[in-house]
Amino acid sequence: MQDEWSQAVDGRTDAADRLAEAARSGKPCEPVRDVVGTTREAYAVQEINTRRALDEGRRLVGRKIGLTHREAQERLGIDHPDYGMLFADMSYLDGLPIPITRFLQPRVEAEIAFVMGADLVGGPFTVAEVIRAIDFVLPAIEIADSRVAGWDITLPDTVADNASAGAFVLGNTPAPLIGSDLRLAGMRMTRAGAEVSAGAGAACMGHPLNAAVWLAGALGRTPFPLRAGDVVLTGALGPVVPAEPGDAFEAHIDGLGSVRAVFSR
Repeated sequence: MQDEWSQAVDGRTDAADRLAEAARSGKPCEPVRDVVGTTREAYAVQEINTRRALDEGRRLVGRKIGLTHREAQERLGIDHPDYGMLFADMSYLDGLPIPITRFLQPRVEAEIAFVMGADLVGGPFTVAEVIRAIDFVLPAIEIADSRVAGWDITLPDTVADNASAGAFVLGNTPAPLIGSDLRLAGMRMTRAGAEVSAGAGAACMGHPLNAAVWLAGALGRTPFPLRAGDVVLTGALGPVVPAEPGDAFEAHIDGLGSVRAVFSR
């Protein structure tokens, strides 16, 4: 039993080191599923690198929810989303250049972001409790990135790799949640004026609030529950698009306005 426990700990550390080195060097690594076999172990790997980041002085400012679209779940053979951590140095300003060299294999997706106005500790939570805890809503673009070569991922791979989080851009016009029908909110994302992705709020687990309730419950009894001020990226509203040097994306979400992600050449 002791040997099995030691091997599990060693496997988590090995996976965390492998992913951290890929991020540091800019060279994608092999999948980590050879040493991390379960989702629980994968979140333990994610926590190792989260605590390392905090020890280095990085500041936690939110969470991202991944795998909220049914097709994405079916590709990985699961029926639930996952989550990753957002740090302050992952945030970029609307329309200003984003250094594409900081990413390994960037992909862009348009999302609805919630900004929390109250803590959600404990749980499980009702949708009413989550609604009361949300301060305002913003349009967002998430830049997903994988440290795993070729995006060759299973669920343990992406969970261990911080849910394939890369960076994010928030719009600048906060909207109230009350009175918004986010389920029917249409999204259109363009690149250099040409449409590259379209969808609606219903693509995110039927409603972005469903994703937020799941996240609040998943985190509520962990060391990292949702806190007032946190940003929550609720999940892609349409197809994900690879990003190349010089690309300029703009996502418009009905009722929330627009947000732009512009990559350096």
